Amino acid sequence: MTRFPLFNSPFLLGFDEFERTLDRVTKAANDGYPPYNIEQIEEGGIRITVAVAGFDVSELSVSIEDNELLIRSEHKEEKGDRVFHHRGIATRKFERRFVLADGIEVVDASFDNGLLHIDLVRPNVENRIRKINIRENLSTPSEAINVHAKQADV
Repeated sequence: MTRFPLFNSPFLLGFDEFERTLDRVTKAANDGYPPYNIEQIEEGGIRITVAVAGFDVSELSVSIEDNELLIRSEHKEEKGDRVFHHRGIATRKFERRFVLADGIEVVDASFDNGLLHIDLVRPNVENRIRKINIRENLSTPSEAINVHAKQADV
């Protein structure tokens, strides 16, 4: 994994998973096939449109794996006597990944005229404010740390 200098800051605690996600995104960004658009639709809605000309809807799959939207193709090669002078419509197998933030949900997928549309919704984020009580005259860690660590092991 590539180490991002930003995450060397002592003020960013517990962002290891975020750094791994950025590493996955960086690797996936270099692949340009198939082309796609991402657009804002309505309030809190997002549409990903993937150009999949030459594919049939039965050759495409959409799934979510570990907060990643995964679009795959399984193109069946044509057997026949067709001779192409130029073949510019790519129909090779592909796998396109989009990392999704927590809470984003895929609500619909549709196929129309060689375009695969995937609609997502972004939840409304509520501000969370919590007051932390300050203990006095104790330099040792609280018992809550030990209790929390034991719960995480279970």
